[in-house]
Amino acid sequence: MKKIHALLAAVLMAAGLGVLAPAPAAADPYCGLVWGSLVKTDPAMSQAKVVNVRTGQHYCFDRLVIDLNGPVAGYTVRYVPEVVQDGSGLPIPLRGQAFIQLTVNAPAYDDAGNPTYNPADKGELADVTGYQTFRQVAWAGSFEGYSSLGLGVRARLPFRVLSLSGPGTGSRLVVDVAHFW
Repeated sequence: MKKIHALLAAVLMAAGLGVLAPAPAAADPYCGLVWGSLVKTDPAMSQAKVVNVRTGQHYCFDRLVIDLNGPVAGYTVRYVPEVVQDGSGLPIPLRGQAFIQLTVNAPAYDDAGNPTYNPADKGELADVTGYQTFRQVAWAGSFEGYSSLGLGVRARLPFRVLSLSGPGTGSRLVVDVAHFW
């Protein structure tokens, strides 16, 4: 009988400790990132021209940079079912499970119609082999003062958009896509 009472007391104490023990803390956002995946936009128009596109890898995110020869003024960055070409609306095939269409409110041609950015391979603007999130970066065109790119990513993940000054009188439109939620 003493063994049963001792066992019962031990079970009740264990249960009581479980009730009184603090609950596990909620998980922190990945790398402290609190970005979302909804559209990010600024309707202003830029006098600057697109001059380059490049990518980079960081610990918590992959980065796409669009270089302009003046200040960044406006953009639209959003997830879409498919990326389409400027002007024609034809779909751009991209690798990945989710697709971001980036439109910078600046042309990739000068006032005389000469290209300021003319990629050699419109389907592969940057080699993103080995990137954790990016799968493909493609040119979608420049039409009526807007330039667009398609970004294929491995999943619909949070992203942020930044405009940064420099180098010199230029600027950069930066799109960071997180590796995880």
